[in-house]
Amino acid sequence: MHTVQRPRRYVSPVTLTAMRPVLRYSSTRDAFVLRMVGSHRGPVLRRERRIAKVEYDGQERRDRSSAPII
Repeated sequence: MHTVQRPRRYVSPVTLTAMRPVLRYSSTRDAFVLRMVGSHRGPVLRRERRIAKVEYDGQERRDRSSAPII
């Protein structure tokens, strides 16, 4: 039995739509897998929902006390 999870790859909704004929949605994985062999092989794809990085212009709020002094 395969115990190590396959890594999830994030792809755009457009890509998922284009690949729809060869993919199926797996509710246990909350991701898309290949039809027929996706239970054991192939990529595990998720819709890209992460937000694009926006430059932060405010005050630094992370703890800088542990940073090495050069």
